[in-house]
Amino acid sequence: MYRKFVVVGGGTAGWIAAATLAHALKGRVGEVELVESDEIDTVGVGEATIPPIQFLNSILGIDEFDFIKKTQATFKLAIQFRDWRRIGDEYLHPFGPTGQSMEGLSFHHYWMRLRANGEGGALDDYSMAAVTARMGKFAVPPKDLPPGVPGLGYAYHFDAGLYAKYLRSYSEARGVKRTEGKIAEVELRPEDGFVAALKLTDGRRIEGDFFVDCSGFRGLLIEQALNAGFEDWSHWLPCDRALAVPCESVSPMTPFTRATARKAGWQWRIPLQHRIGNGHVYSSSHMGDDEAADILLANLDGKPQADPRPLRFTAGRRKKTWSKNVVALGLAGGFMEPLESTSIHLVQTGALRLLSLLPLGGYDPAAEAEYNRLTQIEYEQIRDFIILHYHATERDDSEFWKYCRHMPIPDSLAHKIELFRARAKVARYDDQLFAEPSWLAVFFGQGIEPRDYDHLADVPAYPDLAARVRQIGAQIHGLASRLPTHDAFIASTCRAEEG
Repeated sequence: MYRKFVVVGGGTAGWIAAATLAHALKGRVGEVELVESDEIDTVGVGEATIPPIQFLNSILGIDEFDFIKKTQATFKLAIQFRDWRRIGDEYLHPFGPTGQSMEGLSFHHYWMRLRANGEGGALDDYSMAAVTARMGKFAVPPKDLPPGVPGLGYAYHFDAGLYAKYLRSYSEARGVKRTEGKIAEVELRPEDGFVAALKLTDGRRIEGDFFVDCSGFRGLLIEQALNAGFEDWSHWLPCDRALAVPCESVSPMTPFTRATARKAGWQWRIPLQHRIGNGHVYSSSHMGDDEAADILLANLDGKPQADPRPLRFTAGRRKKTWSKNVVALGLAGGFMEPLESTSIHLVQTGALRLLSLLPLGGYDPAAEAEYNRLTQIEYEQIRDFIILHYHATERDDSEFWKYCRHMPIPDSLAHKIELFRARAKVARYDDQLFAEPSWLAVFFGQGIEPRDYDHLADVPAYPDLAARVRQIGAQIHGLASRLPTHDAFIASTCRAEEG
């Protein structure tokens, strides 16, 4: 029987794992111990999230405004992309639905019909999140929006270090034991190669039945001890360096993340209540570290609060994220660069997937195989979505963008692009993270234009269709304009305490 669960490493990944296990087990069918060392830094740059984090918070019973106050959080309605298709271009990837399906047909086909007649405006005029983000507004959306008005999807920007601290308090209050110490050795059982215990540098020995590896890029258990293997995706995602630096905050706090393409990568901007998180992700084959730092520091909104912190990584995933009695979460399981804010989400889904397949009765090879199958599908689908941003570009102003524009891409992504170009259809799978509105935002934003739309959209009489679409746009604009500003909403409901 598996009764003792040991989480290796703290940070966001470790404490999400500990919190979800503690909540599920409730101290009745197993105990949880987390081993971490204050000597080892966590990466801690994953400050932007996507809407499914609300599901995790709901499962854990976390009070939204308390969490926001204690993590210096702001709200996120979208990601703004600048200079990706070409220099000077800009588009939003908003959260939540766009428009309203009619007669079982997606809204964008009707919009394309209007656009062919010189009407309809921009597609994201029919996204509540996009319109609200551009106005700099926010409010927690009501449950009863008018019929036909799409919902307001949102996520958060927060301080990853404070989030880990918040989850640590949550976990310890529910019985998780935290052990301070540095791991010197991983002991394997001689009969089957399963992890038996961790030996710390001071001689202490931590035994366990099941281990969750949150040790970061090094993969202390999953790779160094169990040799799970790594699938390298750097030929599709060539960025392998990042520099991160906080700077002083400026007003207003924009309710969106900004991703600005640079000549060998891109720069992020994430507004928090107490500062702005910034970073430059780049390819070391196309740009040196000093030039990357200069570009980052020259494009800050406020005074930097530290020296840029360097990170090195390789895009890809472990060939097995569950091996024997070890599951790897976070950077130990793989790395997907932060372009679409999926890092924390992959920890969350990995932890919840583990709960759904938790081997309380002992080792279960079928559960291991299913976990690895689902994890592979999830990683590959997110990988394709991120590659799309780089590949679908008209930029040829640097060797980096020339490479991305002409590189071979996965067959799965090539199929998605061709289907969309042919008939404006989005190829998706059940439970895929990025829904149709996300693919539409990036397809259109990056300049991939369909040759035609679904002509079932021609069924409604044109005047009736145009009036209905105009009404949706007018309702969205009217609702958004009546919302408080993002700054005002935070000030009145969830301002972080000073100090």
